[in-house]
Amino acid sequence: MRPLQIPQDLEPDLALTRRALERSCVEPSAAELARIALESGQCTEMRSGALVFRSGKLTGRAASDRYIVKDESTQNDVAWGSVNRPITPQQFLALRTHLSEHIAERGAYLLTRHAGGPEGLGLRILTTSPMHALVSRHLFQEAREEHGDERPLTILHSPDCFAIPETHGIRSGTFIVIDVSSRTILIGGTGYAGELKKAVFSYLNFVLPARGILPMHAAVNVGNWGDSAVFFGLSGTGKTTLSADPERHLLGDDEHGWSDHGLFNLEGGCYAKTLKLSAADEPDIWRAVNTPLAVLENVVIDDGNAEIDWSDASITENGRAAYPLSALARVWQKPMARSPEHVIFLTADAFGVLPPVARLSMDQAVYHFLSGYTAKVAGTEAGAKEPQPTFSACFGAPFMPRAATQYAELLRKRLQESGARVWLVNTGWVGGAYGEGQRMPIQETRLIIRAILSSALELGPTRVEPYFGLAVPKYVAGVRPLILDPAASWKDARRYDAQARRLVRRFQENLAT
Repeated sequence: MRPLQIPQDLEPDLALTRRALERSCVEPSAAELARIALESGQCTEMRSGALVFRSGKLTGRAASDRYIVKDESTQNDVAWGSVNRPITPQQFLALRTHLSEHIAERGAYLLTRHAGGPEGLGLRILTTSPMHALVSRHLFQEAREEHGDERPLTILHSPDCFAIPETHGIRSGTFIVIDVSSRTILIGGTGYAGELKKAVFSYLNFVLPARGILPMHAAVNVGNWGDSAVFFGLSGTGKTTLSADPERHLLGDDEHGWSDHGLFNLEGGCYAKTLKLSAADEPDIWRAVNTPLAVLENVVIDDGNAEIDWSDASITENGRAAYPLSALARVWQKPMARSPEHVIFLTADAFGVLPPVARLSMDQAVYHFLSGYTAKVAGTEAGAKEPQPTFSACFGAPFMPRAATQYAELLRKRLQESGARVWLVNTGWVGGAYGEGQRMPIQETRLIIRAILSSALELGPTRVEPYFGLAVPKYVAGVRPLILDPAASWKDARRYDAQARRLVRRFQENLAT
């Protein structure tokens, strides 16, 4: 591997010893990282060339162990609370020294990348794990030259470095700490690769609104004529699946910014969920996760045939695949896309109340954006016996450091300026709640999305749904008319009414808190 050229500001800034830096490797290629990870036993190579690894005890985000340094740059602008936990500058410095000393003993891989597209910033990632370095290569953009003297965002990462709670004054041995003032992120005590991308996303979500840019937990795709669409949605609602449309070009599947100049991707790759992945329903994603050097996290290998069992959730329901955008066949090649013509809010309503599609007014759009609703089905969490409503403001509350209303105001401004139409699309249950009705078939949801993007639904007849006041199309080509009216599709209309009133109360209670 190439010898490390030590950045002039790195050693004193991060309290790393020269010995640690000299043991690091700068900019290893993806193939080099894969070779190191395979030789060390950190991963297994499949016949496709994809690499499988396990993240350890934590197979998802450690939401309760994420902190933001509270100082002059953040104290008045962060919505402090259970999502954005404060930590003092002194605690941050102690953790930084602790993690730096750990890295000094182990050696690391130093990567220079970029996040945030034309409005973004440089990244400097120092990690002790070759697999996480490879994921970072996939998920972040290539380094750029235009930053000049602007200081990059530095990430120090080691899955095997644990905090000492009684010494560092935090909840557990796991820590994800964002310091805006020094442009530094610390991650330790967790092997879940998603922490890297979400920590960077959280940092951007703090700094971009100050520039008048709306950061979005959303996918974007673009038609052949440059018409773009934005897909908001929480995990499990179909954001990645529906944005990967073989008839359109993908700008990105998860994190974007919307500025005066249009839309841009904050990332350089995809981090797709793998549970129940199939070639028939998601052909583009299927091909991408079965390419050489794609990283499959916490999936199960069937010992009988040495293949992935995509339906096995025994490790976690949150299995993931990391791959660069270049692994997809149809990718938007320009750095920007013009402002969207359509904005789609995806929800998986397990109560069977919301219609498969509805047109939203401006006020309704802001209401549903602030609600960020979907539902978890029984069995996904211990003790859950019926669907559980989930509300996540802006469809990404865990990653939004500022007050939700600030992002909502930016959304309203962007919608007014662009004239984009907003739609609510339910990918959840129809004809009854979970356990009685059926999950909305993805083939029919795709027909709905294509009808929206072709503007076929804009002039057609609608009816007003009585509980949320939604304008629901009466007809969508290829979609069964009965399921477009949830009340009519239920066997017992009175049970539907009771369920709808219950869901309305949940919305009201959420926004009242």
